[in-house]
Amino acid sequence: MNSKRLKILIIGASGTIGSAVKDNLSERHDVITAGTKSGDVNVDITDPASIKQVFEQLGPLDAVITTLGKATFAPFEELQAAPLEESQHLLGIKDKLMGQVNVAQYARDYLVDGGSITLTSGILNEHPVPGSVSPSMINGALEAFVKAAAMEMPRGIRINIVSPSVLKESLGKYGPFFRGFKPVVAEDVALAYSRSVESLVTGQVLKVW
Repeated sequence: MNSKRLKILIIGASGTIGSAVKDNLSERHDVITAGTKSGDVNVDITDPASIKQVFEQLGPLDAVITTLGKATFAPFEELQAAPLEESQHLLGIKDKLMGQVNVAQYARDYLVDGGSITLTSGILNEHPVPGSVSPSMINGALEAFVKAAAMEMPRGIRINIVSPSVLKESLGKYGPFFRGFKPVVAEDVALAYSRSVESLVTGQVLKVW
């Protein structure tokens, strides 16, 4: 177990999961929060230059966590074939997928030796629901990326991904899409991020179902 006080960047710290992760880790570590319009620093994960600027601004970091990412919920019959720049999948590809992939790739170069990267997927790639074709696809791609990238991370850097089920705190908004799913509380989801940062696991999908 890592007992060192770490310098951790949480991207998406104002969200339900991000806030819980911040509360958990800030008891033991120095946490820097980031978001598109909130936090200690601002970052747009869809813009690689913005990501790079944040890493350069903050200097050496021990860990980076992303707990945000958008994707399109839509019935499959409404999804039309289109060039990538016109595709309804583009939101998820540009934001949740490539946003997190680019964070991981910059973190690989800027984290201290032995640092850690933690991304976020979700239950939908293994247990899809109607309308989840696009986010299910994105989650599956992210998890495959993490498993492959873990084998090639330099300098002892670790990478994992947390896959939560629907949050109890979000049932008012998303409950109708997740009938029959057991909701999880954000505080419990935060434990998976703590495990990713403070243990030695790598290349893992940490499921909170």
